[in-house]
Amino acid sequence: MKYYHIITTLVLALVISSCGETGTEDLVAVGGKKYGGEFKFMSEEKITTLLPTSSGTQYSSRLISQIFEPLLQLDPQTMEVIPAVAESFKVSDDAKVYTFTIRKGIVFHEDDCLSSGHELDANDVKFSLDLACSGLSINSIGYLLINRIQGAKEFNKKSKTSLPKEGVSGIKVINDHTVQISLVNSFAGFENILTHSSLGIFPQEAWDTYGKEIGNHPVGTGPFALESMESDKIILKRNNSYWRKDELGNQLPFLSKVIVTYAKDKTAELLAFRETKSDLVLEVPVEVIENILGTLIEAQEGKNIKHRVESESSMSMGYIAMAIDSKEFNDVRVRKAFNIAVNREVIIDDWIDGEGWAATHGFVPKMNNYPIEKVKGHEYNPEKAKALMKEAGYPNGENFPTLDFYVNTTKGSTVYKAVSGVASQLKANLNINLNIKLCTIDEREAAIKSGKAKIWRAGWVADYPDAENFLAMFYSGNIMNESSMMNNFKFKNAEYDALFQEALLESDKDKRIALLVKCDQMVVDQAAVMPLRTEDHIVLVNARVRDFKANSMESLNLTEVFIKEPKN
Repeated sequence: MKYYHIITTLVLALVISSCGETGTEDLVAVGGKKYGGEFKFMSEEKITTLLPTSSGTQYSSRLISQIFEPLLQLDPQTMEVIPAVAESFKVSDDAKVYTFTIRKGIVFHEDDCLSSGHELDANDVKFSLDLACSGLSINSIGYLLINRIQGAKEFNKKSKTSLPKEGVSGIKVINDHTVQISLVNSFAGFENILTHSSLGIFPQEAWDTYGKEIGNHPVGTGPFALESMESDKIILKRNNSYWRKDELGNQLPFLSKVIVTYAKDKTAELLAFRETKSDLVLEVPVEVIENILGTLIEAQEGKNIKHRVESESSMSMGYIAMAIDSKEFNDVRVRKAFNIAVNREVIIDDWIDGEGWAATHGFVPKMNNYPIEKVKGHEYNPEKAKALMKEAGYPNGENFPTLDFYVNTTKGSTVYKAVSGVASQLKANLNINLNIKLCTIDEREAAIKSGKAKIWRAGWVADYPDAENFLAMFYSGNIMNESSMMNNFKFKNAEYDALFQEALLESDKDKRIALLVKCDQMVVDQAAVMPLRTEDHIVLVNARVRDFKANSMESLNLTEVFIKEPKN
């Protein structure tokens, strides 16, 4: 049996006592750091639940990751697996059995459903993972586990309305601080999956007390706990009993509160930043920064806010999806025509002022150890596109209906401009009419599930740094969970499924990558979606916010962030 032990400078911390309301009044940090202060940022989408398994968007996961902790986590800078709830784990020689040692001394946030100082144990881990494998409507992340853990698929089928007491057979509690997970087949990326923020651990008592309302009563072990959740804002407060310390021995976290409000559009968000009502702007449109924050002359005169801009290449893909089971898009010739009738470079250069990079290869974005250059993407060819539409029975767009084009954004945004470019080119080259319908993510998903949406804009940001995470979207086995956004365009291809499953079983790294490249090429060849662009993750940060770092997965880690006003 191989043994992996995770070495870390993070150690268990003593519970702080005799603190004030925020828990920082009596604390003094070393190394130039400082306790206290509120960190404020805005979300473009409403966050309606804080249950980890219901976290289907980047917006909600950014908050959930502050409240809950999974077994393992990724270092946001190196993308290496580091400890969280599990301090170490063993893997059997056949790589099918993982045995996790659960860290002692981690206590849940104070809540009416628990006794004071309730310590996390192996039973909590099993319950949380059981729920993540369930068929309940509040579970949108079952695709991560049910085809991988023994007994998970069977449990999913019999847990559509309630949770059977025995749970998943492949997840076993050995003792209070040991959990064993048995896989159907060995899988090289399993540790990465267990870092997913939606696999954060919470106590069964919270579920028993709050049931399906648990999303309004999150109880985790993370650096911050819920203080209030209102229609216009969410406030998180410092977890005074958090178990981590930084490398200097400072009790974490430093911040007293994290406050999230909602922005009607990016301009409003940038104005709030300029007025110091927000400390952070995510997904910054480069072309509007100067107009909102002021000119160079204003900066020289000290009139604009002191800030810094951080940028990382994002592991994300923006794409246009088509309902493959609809009469409009069940013909691959139509999907191919849509793909090659759009000049992605023109969209980037002319419609969105160079924001991002044209998706000229497959669906997987640039990431370490994945050769995107080996995937031949769609090439702009309007004449061939017209010929394909004619073959499919739609010469010059005749007989093809005008469709609502569902886009979760606001008018004038970068996304709006990009989809406007797509609609314009489809009209010019294929005589296809798309009616851009602005909506929220929830409205878009409801339209997709009802079958009303035939075409929509979407995006996928890496859950973990592996090409498999992107290509799993096209595996037909992930269609079965209607709560998941995975494969909601209903792509089904037996050859693809076989190739993808072969990649999952392959232990040789190079052979596995080669199989994933073939999957990626098949996504292009079958025109399963319309990959549009990747982008840089550009972040605007108030200069008073220290130790904040942008990362390629666009996640937030506020555990070691602190507030310190810059000198004039």
